[in-house]
Amino acid sequence: MLGTIVNAATIIIGTMLGNSLKGRFSENIKQTVMHGLSLTVMLIGFSMAIGTENMLIVTLSMVIGGIIGELLKIEDRLNSFGRKLETRFSSEGGDFTRAFVTASLVYCVGAMAILGSIQSGLEGDHSILFVKSILDGVSAVVFSSSMGIGVAFSALPVFIYQGAITLAASYIKAFLTNNIITEMSATGGLLIFGIGLNMLGINVNIKVGNLLPAIFVAVLLAAAFARVPI
Repeated sequence: MLGTIVNAATIIIGTMLGNSLKGRFSENIKQTVMHGLSLTVMLIGFSMAIGTENMLIVTLSMVIGGIIGELLKIEDRLNSFGRKLETRFSSEGGDFTRAFVTASLVYCVGAMAILGSIQSGLEGDHSILFVKSILDGVSAVVFSSSMGIGVAFSALPVFIYQGAITLAASYIKAFLTNNIITEMSATGGLLIFGIGLNMLGINVNIKVGNLLPAIFVAVLLAAAFARVPI
């Protein structure tokens, strides 16, 4: 669990540092930085998404996952949880919930979170999570300087999500083949690209939270496709 603990801690520390810088930038600077960060997030997502070896898996995963997410109302639940935290801990208005949901999705969606947690649980090797911690800490500085203290609370879902994978690592590793990881990462990358679009603040609102089940659907479909002879 050391890697996950360090990861959560760097997010909090990065947020504190970024939040202390928040009032020192003009609105124009914050907007430009946010646009730059949004484009970077989109680039990261796109580079992951194009790694797919089977576009059909990604397509079906997004469709099936979106239906499941809408039925479960995941996006609404995330926003509701964010508003509850906001009511209790912050007076920043809507930025708190946006910061919490956006940062939580960015930090939890991706191969490093899963592979790093598995490696941490099975071998006690925290190197991947330590690298992820540095990346998350740096991005937390930038996120929080634009969106505020809500970014810090994304450490909670990161801790729960990665911690659960670490504890279940011995059961998960045998199932996650290279092919499954590739399609899972590609689907997750597409979701990260959607997060970047939302961050730009243009006239689009992609319910990325409701698309989260697509990652798990991709795992099942990739496993199923691997068993079907071509």
